[in-house]
Amino acid sequence: MSEKVIFGNINSKEAIELEERYGAHNYKPLSVVIAKGEGVYVWDPEGKRYYDFLSAYSALNQGHCHPKIIKALTEQAKILTLTSRAFFNNKLGEYEKYITEFFGYDMVLPMNTGAEGVETAIKLSRKWGYEKKGIKSDKARIIVCEGNFHGRTLGAISASTDPECTENFGPFLPGIVKIPYNNPEALEKVLEEQGKEVCAFLVEPIQGEAGVIVPDDGYLQKTFDICKRYNVLFVADEIQSGIGRTGRLLACDYEGVKPDILILGKAISGGVLPISAILANRDIMLVIKPGQHGSTFGGFPLACVVAKAALEVIKEEHLIENAERLGKIFREEMRRIDSPLIKLIRGKGLLNAAVIKPKDGVEAWDVCVKFAEKGLLCKPTHKHIIRFAPPLVITEPQLMDAIGIIKEVFCELH
Repeated sequence: MSEKVIFGNINSKEAIELEERYGAHNYKPLSVVIAKGEGVYVWDPEGKRYYDFLSAYSALNQGHCHPKIIKALTEQAKILTLTSRAFFNNKLGEYEKYITEFFGYDMVLPMNTGAEGVETAIKLSRKWGYEKKGIKSDKARIIVCEGNFHGRTLGAISASTDPECTENFGPFLPGIVKIPYNNPEALEKVLEEQGKEVCAFLVEPIQGEAGVIVPDDGYLQKTFDICKRYNVLFVADEIQSGIGRTGRLLACDYEGVKPDILILGKAISGGVLPISAILANRDIMLVIKPGQHGSTFGGFPLACVVAKAALEVIKEEHLIENAERLGKIFREEMRRIDSPLIKLIRGKGLLNAAVIKPKDGVEAWDVCVKFAEKGLLCKPTHKHIIRFAPPLVITEPQLMDAIGIIKEVFCELH
């Protein structure tokens, strides 16, 4: 007899079987079904509680179902959800004013998914390159870094160096130049040779999907300065690293770098809706004219009130400061674990990773399975790295309890 269902109307086994049968197999999830979420916790249909240490890849910085964000969503949903941009609406302007002042830019272009944000930044950079820098038609180039993850659209994977992202999906977007990450000299070299045709340098301040790769101190400032010398836009993909995750509002803030174009997504909605945005000043943003870019849902009223509420939560609940303080505690405690499986702990704020050294057939996936059995959810990236990214609303007692689970698993596997 199957276990009693407490949340929802089907059990875990049935939910997994339905996804396997009717859904495309483009993901390989851990065998855990989530039926309810609140704050830092999620529950499966049978009522087992887990710590969420993935936070939907940092979309849930404000925690699951934050009351203020849900209230904004439900109240607006009763009045007006969608207008399209064929008309003005009474929520978009308020949101645009709020977010531009929040991040210190002149203008915002709202979209939906993070990948759309990246696509928008690429288009805007090219347009600026032709109309402001004077690059010859169809010659604009964008420099990206090896190991990046900017999404899964065709444009985004054209920038990827991960074979799983690119195999049998070509031909790819031309005009993409790939250089090593954390290597300012490589950027300088390319710009010395090709700078007249380069419109932008697109970079993650911390490479999240690559395994929370934190560059050397000074890397962002050096590359920003190089871009300025060659009249190249510095474009920061802060979709995962932004909005408080690293212990700063933006990861770029660690070096006082203000990107020419800032890409945001994920936690801009608190995990409630797909919302993304790019921000820039007027001299860049206004090269896009009516009809040249847009989205039916980009900037829709429901998204505007949700995003505004989500950003207010970040500020009102001091989640940036919480991420910085608890992130230091997390790394200190993790480095105290005596296990041959742990090769390295790295990260900033509450975006952290453990590099696993496989031993006796035990790899990162196996460790995550053990975590799940004991009530903590996270997922490996690139087979040997485990990313730890709990909601920023986590408290110190909750964090220490979760660390206890992590220590217990490594001790048992040892």
